[in-house]
Amino acid sequence: MRRVHCLILCALALAACEKRPPPIESVESLVANPERLKALREACKADHAKVGDAQCNAVAEASRRRFMAGGQSPYASDPVKPPAPPAAESAPSAAKD
Repeated sequence: MRRVHCLILCALALAACEKRPPPIESVESLVANPERLKALREACKADHAKVGDAQCNAVAEASRRRFMAGGQSPYASDPVKPPAPPAAESAPSAAKD
């Protein structure tokens, strides 16, 4: 009986040590390394489950930070002016009897 318990404990210990999740690259390191960010973004698109939620979330956050780097949208100073609102149509004239 004692031997069975020892075998079960050993099996559980081996199972626990077998699979460790790969280290997650930080958002800051991905922001600083655009080539690695691009490679991981493509890997997340190809096989999200294999890369993992935590890493793909870090990739998404790093992409967002790089896009919004200046604190403003790159389109905030767009030189194209929005179209003017349509002129108010003349008020309908009073009905003539």
